[in-house]
Amino acid sequence: MRILPPTAYFPTLTGLMHNALRREAVYPFYASFKITSRCHYGCAFCNVWKDKIPDLSTDDIKKILDNLSRSSVLMTSFEGGEPFLREDMGELLRYARDCGFYLLFTTSARRLLEYPLEEFAPLIDFFHVSIDEGHNNLEMFDHLHELTKLPTQVSVQVVVTRDTVEALENKVRSCYEAGANSVVIPAAAMDNAEDCFPDMVSLEKKLLDLHRKYPATIHTPRGYFKAYKSRRCSSASVIIAPDGRLYYPCHIRGTKGPDLRTHDLTQWLGGDEAASLRRSMKQCTRNCGWYQYYAIGSYTSARTALKALWPMLVQRKKA
Repeated sequence: MRILPPTAYFPTLTGLMHNALRREAVYPFYASFKITSRCHYGCAFCNVWKDKIPDLSTDDIKKILDNLSRSSVLMTSFEGGEPFLREDMGELLRYARDCGFYLLFTTSARRLLEYPLEEFAPLIDFFHVSIDEGHNNLEMFDHLHELTKLPTQVSVQVVVTRDTVEALENKVRSCYEAGANSVVIPAAAMDNAEDCFPDMVSLEKKLLDLHRKYPATIHTPRGYFKAYKSRRCSSASVIIAPDGRLYYPCHIRGTKGPDLRTHDLTQWLGGDEAASLRRSMKQCTRNCGWYQYYAIGSYTSARTALKALWPMLVQRKKA
């Protein structure tokens, strides 16, 4: 994992200090940026592809990346929809590489190996490939050995529904044998999408077993289940809609804050409107199981963060 310039870490450290003093996640350190709503697929458990939002221009995307670079955010994820459907992806990756954060990239692109991955991979810190029944692309497991040769850290993102918990071990085994990591994401119940949320007791038991069988492979934070049981949602991560507006306090509630092309993220988060929306999150009783990556207590303590991130830090490269 590369080391960013020292100045890139200062806003994050400052944000974490303020969060500790205020005893709430005011300033986030992870941002999911849905840079397009367009997608190859129409997964039953997803609603992003149903919002036909026009793509922002290249310059507008760069404005938001600059905004994130000034903030406490230490990792930004390019997501969608399908990011590779943007024709300016090479330019955006090169621009993001020089920003003050790590870049995660999530794709489920059809014919993924036909994209210029050798060119793009050195610009990406963490490359996530979504492979599961919902995307109907299980054949991509056969290409993991090729993907793990890329000059980046590769993880397989698996969305688990109530019908696919038992099939999880074969997927994790494939990752382990290929030298890839795996992040397991329960199919959260979204509005305007099919409810495929798995039984959490069965999923937790399965993951604990797989952690033992396939060490240093799964980096789904174990604290996710504790957070779910205690109904502890968090604003330690943020999600940016394809129109450039901030979903706040979370994507599931659908409420939006400022347009990040024109409003400074850090300044807005410290204001009264954001504070009111965070209070509404604490009062929410939905407990949808929405998986906001890095948005739970597992990543606010050095010990538990290291345990969850360890598979990425020591990823094996197999020929």
